[in-house]
Amino acid sequence: QVQLVESGGGLVQPGGSLRLSCAASESIFSINAMGWYRQAPGKQRELVASTTSGDSTNYADSVKGRFTISRENAKNTVYLQMNSLKPEDTAVYYCNALGRWPGDFSSYVYWGQGTQVTVSS
Repeated sequence: QVQLVESGGGLVQPGGSLRLSCAASESIFSINAMGWYRQAPGKQRELVASTTSGDSTNYADSVKGRFTISRENAKNTVYLQMNSLKPEDTAVYYCNALGRWPGDFSSYVYWGQGTQVTVSS
C-alpha cells in the first residue's frame, strides 16, 4: 500500500496563490504518473493536472496558464502551483499515483486523503 500525504490547502482570496504538495510513502513503488484531481460540492471529481515519468504534462482547460504541476522524482513528490485563483477553484483536491510494484506487471492507482482549497473574499 502506498500512502499519499497531501499538504498546502487552505483559504485564499481571489487572485491569490497556493502550492499543494503530495508525497508518496513507498520508494520501491515505481510511479509512472502522478496527478491532481478536485471535487467541488455536488460535482464529480475532475482531473486538474497530471504528469508522467517522461515529464509530459496535461491540464484541464479551466486551469491552463494558471496552474503548474511539477514532480520531484527523487522524493516521489508532486506539486501543484496554483496562481490567479478563482472562487470556482474551490474544491477538495486529491493527488493520485499510478505505478507498479517490483515483479508485478499490474498497474495500481492510489489516492491521497484530499486537502481543502477555498477561494473566497
